[in-house]
Amino acid sequence: MEIYTDFLVLGTGIAGLSFAIRASETGTVALVTKKEKMESNTNYAQGGIAVVQDELDSFEEHIADTLVCGAGLSREETVRFVVEEGPARLRELVEWGVEFTHSAENATHFDLGREGGHSKRRVVHARDLTGQEIERALNEKAGSIHNIQLYENHIAVDLIMKSSALGQKIENDRCIGAYVLDIDTGEVDTFRAKFVMLATGGIGKVYLITTNPDIATADGVAMACRAGAKIANMEFIQFHPTCLFHPEAKSFLISEAVRGEGGVLKLKNGETFMEKYHPLKSLAPRDIVARAIDTELKKSGDECVFLDITHKGRDFLSARFPNIYARCLDLGIDMATEPIPVAPAEHYLCGGVVVNEHGETTIPGLFACGEVSCTGLHGANRLASNSLLEAAVLAHRSAMRVSQLFKEINHDEQFPIAPWDPKGATRIDEAALITYNWEEIRRFMWQYVGIVRSDKRLKRAQHRIDMINNEIDAYYRDFIVTRDLLELRNIALTAKLIVICARMRKESRGLHYTLDYPERDDRLWLKDTVISRNDL
Repeated sequence: MEIYTDFLVLGTGIAGLSFAIRASETGTVALVTKKEKMESNTNYAQGGIAVVQDELDSFEEHIADTLVCGAGLSREETVRFVVEEGPARLRELVEWGVEFTHSAENATHFDLGREGGHSKRRVVHARDLTGQEIERALNEKAGSIHNIQLYENHIAVDLIMKSSALGQKIENDRCIGAYVLDIDTGEVDTFRAKFVMLATGGIGKVYLITTNPDIATADGVAMACRAGAKIANMEFIQFHPTCLFHPEAKSFLISEAVRGEGGVLKLKNGETFMEKYHPLKSLAPRDIVARAIDTELKKSGDECVFLDITHKGRDFLSARFPNIYARCLDLGIDMATEPIPVAPAEHYLCGGVVVNEHGETTIPGLFACGEVSCTGLHGANRLASNSLLEAAVLAHRSAMRVSQLFKEINHDEQFPIAPWDPKGATRIDEAALITYNWEEIRRFMWQYVGIVRSDKRLKRAQHRIDMINNEIDAYYRDFIVTRDLLELRNIALTAKLIVICARMRKESRGLHYTLDYPERDDRLWLKDTVISRNDL
């Protein structure tokens, strides 16, 4: 089946939904999501959205905090427009129905939290369920718009370029759609679009331990790379310092806001340790805290450290963190009377598909927004709660850009797109092969390309991922595509991109720390690591 739409949006987090809502004012939108519409990284965001609101705060201070956290690689012009446009996007979210928590002292003002790396309170939140509230409101808003057609349980296979549609090289190659698998029927449909927006979220399932949901399989980064887009800074993987450590928790995040409200990190024996690593102690930037915990655990042999906020009392904790409080209680942990066991977990990608200030990739017709993109905002390390802000601002800018370009682009019939051809592929009869490769990738990425790296570890990872990619290419050629096979293919390619970028950067900066080059080198490495499919 061939489906025509003006805008094809892959992903239904804050980036995809915000863009779809705005783009629907210009044309028709096909909104594709792998699972149910509420399942996304946005839905799991507990902390909030960092926006200057307090009269004691300023744009310049938010900009300065972001630049410091970015360790020299954040682009100041990007940081400035994202921060300065934040209040307008916050008002827009409220207009679309998002209900943020207001101050108990002044009901006309938002309650502002403070998180690691921020010099002021500026994190607007909906208690500790901010992402879930944003998803609820934006899904309701998108569902009310007749121009938006939602395709649940669909996963993109690959982007379609004009050159691939014609089977030959052409000048001014352009993205004109995507092949999309209907997971329920097993059929691959052809989506033809004037513009394609990648809003597929993160890469968490590349790693063994992650705060990301199961859908975070790096689909957008991998598809963009295969299509020829430039990819940057894949070595900068943010590990959240405080993932709940419990066998039944399945990567439940203990929000940075807990430390923002006074939570203190302690060792098993009750001693504090962050004062040895940073003046901000438990409120230091995430890379510092994660590396400090990793160091202490390796020294002690313990499996976790503890986050103690018992001094705040039950009434405060149950009101400010109802979701975290209830989840901990379900697992037998009373955070009002005992510290919470925590350990680092993969959380956020600071690199991704290279885009400009309008969300345009290096491929005409292809846009990217949210965690899948590399805008220059985060640099070598993301400042807490800047991610939802970035997604809202860039989604708006992308929508404004496509509205300007819209009349210049037609569904050109002289570029016919061939329907999906399985080319004699058969059904895979050894699903265990996919599971085995998936687990192997995630384990060696955690061991060799984790919080602390070395040349030796990265070389081992490169050898393993090259072999696995060769196996997966054979699977892809020989077997009918399934969701599991497509996701394995995507995490394998993305793992390779991470390893290549990590091996390129011969220094330690931000989220990339290597034992062989422990110092930051601004003379040689004050630059992005940019690669494409030609570098594979």
